[in-house]
Amino acid sequence: VQLQASGGGLVQAGDSLRLSCAASAASGRTFSRNTVAWFRQAPGKERDFVAGLWRSSSTTHYIDSVKGRFTISRDTAKNTVYLQMDSLKPDDTAVYYCAADTRGRMILSSIRNPGAYTDWGQGTLVTVSS
Repeated sequence: VQLQASGGGLVQAGDSLRLSCAASAASGRTFSRNTVAWFRQAPGKERDFVAGLWRSSSTTHYIDSVKGRFTISRDTAKNTVYLQMDSLKPDDTAVYYCAADTRGRMILSSIRNPGAYTDWGQGTLVTVSS
């Protein structure tokens, strides 16, 4: 499955950005039934979970530092997942990656584990200046 992430950029603290992750048309309804997530990786750090949507449900998961500021959602008709990021902070600066579990074997407790995902987008850089 090909995932294409976009929407990153350079913004100031307090601004908003919306990241998009589109699955290729040939991949079918990747985001309608599979667990999808956004991760981020800051320079010199590991890739960390940011937000996830469990399978076909509307159940969302967030790390504490983005709760109330970030919102993950999906548009199944467009086969696209979004990450709306509001009130951005310099600590949010990172390359953001979208990921999907297309095997459907993930257990809920693994949703924050990057190794549980089978398909990844190429990453989009978000830089937040103070």
